[in-house]
Amino acid sequence: MMRFELGLEEPHPARAKKSAMTIGISYFIGGLLPLTAYMLTSHPQDGLLLSLILTSICLFTFGYFKSKVTGQPPFVGALKVTFIGLLAAAAAFAIAKLISQ
Repeated sequence: MMRFELGLEEPHPARAKKSAMTIGISYFIGGLLPLTAYMLTSHPQDGLLLSLILTSICLFTFGYFKSKVTGQPPFVGALKVTFIGLLAAAAAFAIAKLISQ
């Protein structure tokens, strides 16, 4: 399926550890970035606002470069990634609020 439908070759089995490390480190850094806002502020509300700003900047930057690599218009792609990421964050926040009540 990878070759015929997507035009991709099967990955080499020896690359599995390197890929796993890359993904793991990326998830760690990606999760740590929004949390640093709470470490830099003294009030949770301020941390939430700073986290929102940092996350938005990171999502926009990632979306911009991802779109350049995939051949999409960079600004539009960056807005799409930012919107989807912030929508997912808002949904998680809403669910956490509902559960905590």
